[in-house]
Amino acid sequence: MVKLNTLDWITMALIIIGGINWALIGIFRINIVAAVFGEMTVLARSVYILVGLSALYILFEVGRLAKRS
Repeated sequence: MVKLNTLDWITMALIIIGGINWALIGIFRINIVAAVFGEMTVLARSVYILVGLSALYILFEVGRLAKRS
């Protein structure tokens, strides 16, 4: 069993938030990030960037874990 570190948990939370946000955009045309932080403010853009970087981090981590198995 693989133990998750703090960075893993943070990236997992950001990916879940991003996924839920995209589902809400697709289904209801509601953008929670924009509603909370404003439409394309520095803070909203930072959230989008962090979600994207989190996805890349998890992508590489899954690849690394697959090689170990």
